[in-house]
Amino acid sequence: MQKYIVVTGGTKGIGRAVVTRFAQAGFAVVTCARSAADLATLTTSLAQQVPGAVVHTLAADLSQAAETARFAEFVQRFGAPIEVLVNNTGAFVPGRLQDEPTDGSQLRQMIDVNLYSAYDLTRALLPAMMQRRTGHIFNMCSTASIMAYPNGGSYCVAKFALYGMTKVLREELKEHGLRVTAILPGATLTASWEGADLPAERFIKPEDVAEAVFGAYSLSPQAVVEELLIRPQLGDI
Repeated sequence: MQKYIVVTGGTKGIGRAVVTRFAQAGFAVVTCARSAADLATLTTSLAQQVPGAVVHTLAADLSQAAETARFAEFVQRFGAPIEVLVNNTGAFVPGRLQDEPTDGSQLRQMIDVNLYSAYDLTRALLPAMMQRRTGHIFNMCSTASIMAYPNGGSYCVAKFALYGMTKVLREELKEHGLRVTAILPGATLTASWEGADLPAERFIKPEDVAEAVFGAYSLSPQAVVEELLIRPQLGDI
């Protein structure tokens, strides 16, 4: 039976690299993004890179709970066992907490995108994974999950929360045969850094993160990489 991987935010950056790496390994891919056009481009590109690749896409904005539920139903419609879940959807808005809107909207936005999307989708897919007693959940945290920095604001708060959720899942699911890994990449050459006046070699390549994720998944069921902390060779930016 073909193995399935679910990757949220699979059209760009790390998400796209993960989709490509697992498709190359023969996985069927189910992914989503807000842009239907970007998803169509991904499908075309993947067909060229990996002939015969199976990819199912749905345009959905996972910052909205109803959209996350719709994507979960889309995934479940295939009736296939989910071997890997990568909660990759995220967004970054810079700024200090003290300068954010007084109505708290920025914190709520960051929590919705970076935390609740992962929480809601995981909760929806978890019962079937627990019943099968096999599978691997990866949550896209950040070095911001373990070290606050100036101008990180609510983004850091949300990523700290996602890191905490990952630790909770790890403890709760170990006895059910499910592995849980926090991915903590530093500055990676993705759309978030567009316009930065820095050479490409100063950043991590998305493909390197994807390869690390695949390596962590490829370990025997007796071992789990609880955290993948990856930084640029020359240090944080």
